[in-house]
Amino acid sequence: MYDLKIINGTVLNFETNKGENCNIGIKEGVISCIGACPESAKKEIDAEGKIVSPGFIDIHMHEEVLDYAKAHDSYDISNSMVLMGVTTCVAGNCGNNRQSLEDFIGFIQKYGAPVNYLSFIGHNYLRNEVGSADRYKKSSKPQISQMQKIVIDSLSRGAVGISFGLEYSPGVDLEEVLSLCNVVEDKNLLLSAHYRKDAKHAIDSLNELVDISKLSGFPMQISHLGSCSAYGQMKEALELIQNAITQGHDISADCYPYDAFSTYIGSAVFDEGCFELWNKSYDSILLTEAPYKGIRCNQELFYKVREEHPNLLAVAFVMNENEVVEALKSPFVMVASDGLFRDGQGHPRAAGSFPRVLGKLVREDQELSLIAAIKKMTIMPAKRLGLNSKGVIKEGYDADIVIFDPLTIIDTATYEAPKNTPIGIDYVIINGTIAVENNSIVNGTIGMYIPSRL
Repeated sequence: MYDLKIINGTVLNFETNKGENCNIGIKEGVISCIGACPESAKKEIDAEGKIVSPGFIDIHMHEEVLDYAKAHDSYDISNSMVLMGVTTCVAGNCGNNRQSLEDFIGFIQKYGAPVNYLSFIGHNYLRNEVGSADRYKKSSKPQISQMQKIVIDSLSRGAVGISFGLEYSPGVDLEEVLSLCNVVEDKNLLLSAHYRKDAKHAIDSLNELVDISKLSGFPMQISHLGSCSAYGQMKEALELIQNAITQGHDISADCYPYDAFSTYIGSAVFDEGCFELWNKSYDSILLTEAPYKGIRCNQELFYKVREEHPNLLAVAFVMNENEVVEALKSPFVMVASDGLFRDGQGHPRAAGSFPRVLGKLVREDQELSLIAAIKKMTIMPAKRLGLNSKGVIKEGYDADIVIFDPLTIIDTATYEAPKNTPIGIDYVIINGTIAVENNSIVNGTIGMYIPSRL
């Protein structure tokens, strides 16, 4: 007897690039049958007219601050992740961890999580840990030595690799970056990096990331390519990355489907000269948290908030949407959310990225085929992360599955209401257990921490 059986659904076959009407039998968290699957089941889901897809894998998001005193109430961003079909996601991006890897893993092992998690160890987090607090200065040799020890320890705990946030720490040089990479002997490691500078500096920044990969010998995942290059540089950026790949370098990228980015208003991203760089004015900045939630900046407010509320999340409407779409269509670019919430506030990408691609870019705008988009959310990130039993509907693979209606799936999250739940997602199944039913979380503890398998 199956634990769960899905009948009459359209199952995506990545080998034939077609949908096939068939049943799926699930036992003990694993897909045990695809086809007629004649055995009975403890629970049966009729997916007629629906797409049965591998669970989406978000290779770039930002985890919660987890609090033992709040237990399951600590989860914020990952609740939105699972509601938009994400079954596995990667924390610790852009050089930032929101707590130690030890605490992060320990919390998930104790309480479970709404999604499966992997994590990078972030360079800027390491800098803070060792007292290298001045973002405009390079770390000292003793500080770098301390960071190297934490990197080795983090990798032993199963970190998937090292992430860098070069724009957030302008004082970091190539030597400091490579010193952390070169301490690792095992080359089964993934680097992830938030570029040094966007817009007219995008090409130089991307070249730097390619050089880091070349010099370190590690593959490079370029973070949120849209917010780097969607200012008139995307065509050249995509050509640069493709040339590096053609030359044999292991480079890929991710992108979210929005024309606005989000980060803390006090970060170096908003340093002097940013508006000239983007050819935008102060009112392109939307503040997302109290006491200024929903207010656009003027010059006075911008500098006031930078000074008095530097950790307030802001949204910057500065990118060209057509170039974001161009990035998402590229064969080496995956869909990712870059999602970050604090107390439910932030950018709607954290609750809408994946259904937005399927509803807007695929169905409405026909910029991508359905199967091409799904691959960018599943098999591509699974392979990148070494998740050899995820990302595909196949016998023997983990039963991480999303069942959605291709005719109705769409995001509903807005900049005013960034946590609005998408529509059109009937079920999300994680490790063989139903996590979401009819757009509502029914079990938020199924997820686990996955040590790196690279």
